[in-house]
Amino acid sequence: MTTHATAERRIGVYGGEQLARYGFGDGHPFGPDRHNAFWDTLTEAGLKAKIQALPPVRAEDRDVLRFHTGPYLEQVKQQSVTGLGYLDYGDTPAVKGIYESSLFVVGSTLDAVAQILAGELTRAMVPIAGLHHARRDGAAGFCVFNDCGIAIETLRRVHGIRRIAYVDIDAHHGDGVFYAFDDDPELAVVDFHEDGRYLYPGTGHAHETGTGPARGTKLNVPLPPFAEDEQFFRQWSAAERFIEESEPQFILLQCGADALAGDPITHLQMSLAVYRTVSTSLCRIADACCEGRLLATGGGGYNLDQTARAWTEIVAAMVEATERGAEP
Repeated sequence: MTTHATAERRIGVYGGEQLARYGFGDGHPFGPDRHNAFWDTLTEAGLKAKIQALPPVRAEDRDVLRFHTGPYLEQVKQQSVTGLGYLDYGDTPAVKGIYESSLFVVGSTLDAVAQILAGELTRAMVPIAGLHHARRDGAAGFCVFNDCGIAIETLRRVHGIRRIAYVDIDAHHGDGVFYAFDDDPELAVVDFHEDGRYLYPGTGHAHETGTGPARGTKLNVPLPPFAEDEQFFRQWSAAERFIEESEPQFILLQCGADALAGDPITHLQMSLAVYRTVSTSLCRIADACCEGRLLATGGGGYNLDQTARAWTEIVAAMVEATERGAEP
């Protein structure tokens, strides 16, 4: 029989200076303070003793190149040295050292994937990750290297995992992931976001369900500005069925906290109940479909207190689900 203590410690959470460093300065919405706010809240909630606190891991260029193009990787390297200009058209500054800090985001996500598949962890959370806007050939929306896309390519090419479910509840549509795999029938996508007519990046319409052989494998759920929990939950049950029917071998959750009421750059009005419910639900599906394999990445969220609390809810739900699974 598995003990509660053993079960609890099978939840890995990544943190450390190299992850905290990913950001664009104190005046930018994506600043370095998000990491510490989360860890303080996690500790205050009494959860630090129930998880494995894991250090950041640095990726190699070859990991990045599973998703991104060589010319773009070289651009990031060069502008990371000078710290001049933007990596995109005005959202993502080329601050000094951004190449190195981005590698720690990617490496931590990939280490979590490897540890989950090896059975060292059941589930994991990488708070400073989930950079879902970056395209194969460029940065976008505060995202330099798309660790979600890199994780999907790594699951396929390195680990032989074909059927993956990618669930995204960030207020912004996960366009960098969606369009990179819109013709991939083995990647099921469920993306809840604010309607693109009102918020960056302006994509993720309900009629976009995948192309070619992947038609019907993608579910976009655009929500109107100021939507609250009721509107989310009204559609979540169908999303659960959609994920279950895809029979995933691994589940990725991008749990951006900018869908919460009070976020300074979005309009959705969700409560923490959405984050707890989604995490609990995905733990249940993961336990039924894929040996519990669930990796959460933090994504956006620009109200520090709310973001820290939302990510803590994600971890709390993971711990509780694992405790329940360990009961005789």
